[in-house]
Amino acid sequence: MFDLVIFDCDGVLIDSEIISARMLIEELAGLGVHIDLAYVSRHFLGRSYPTVMAQIRREFGLDLPPAFEEQYRNRLLAAFETGLRIMPHVRDVLEGLRLPFCVATSSSPRRAQRSLEIVGLAELIGAGLFTSTMVAHGKPAPDLFQFAARTMGAAPARCLVIEDSLNGIRAGLAAGMTVWRFVGGSHMAEDLPEEPEDARPHLRFSSFADFYRIDPALKVSP
Repeated sequence: MFDLVIFDCDGVLIDSEIISARMLIEELAGLGVHIDLAYVSRHFLGRSYPTVMAQIRREFGLDLPPAFEEQYRNRLLAAFETGLRIMPHVRDVLEGLRLPFCVATSSSPRRAQRSLEIVGLAELIGAGLFTSTMVAHGKPAPDLFQFAARTMGAAPARCLVIEDSLNGIRAGLAAGMTVWRFVGGSHMAEDLPEEPEDARPHLRFSSFADFYRIDPALKVSP
């Protein structure tokens, strides 16, 4: 059924979203902007930094200072060095796939590359890393997934997307792809509500240990 699997990075391959959210809340509080984890999840999860800036400007009337982005990214990467973890069973899934795969993320190239290095996935993914800087419009627009599929030589209808965020789900669906939602990250609430109508994945799963149970045909034959 599929020719390519496209994984999101943060909150899917790596358990990074809770670290990122807490860091952003702390940094914004220093500027007088007070938000919580629910706000971050609702407005920022799966979005690029320019989108974060636009939301803060629109809702709080604040233009983030020029140094904010670099300061935030540096502190975040420092936190990743000691606290970032690979999602359980992810390596087994990637090493067992019989299909080509790649990563399509809203993170900056620097953050994405270093994150994958920290958890030991950089060599496994290699050149198959696509970031929102490569397209005109990031998630929830379909551009990034379409670009990744085109570059990897796969038709969108033959692509499987693994996402955690609603905006990522929207992007995958808009690209005409099958979308599975991973809900096992530490940033996901146990009582996660049903997705809105425009962001409903084809299925949910909470552990990569179940990945090949869902579709055994994705795995290399023994």
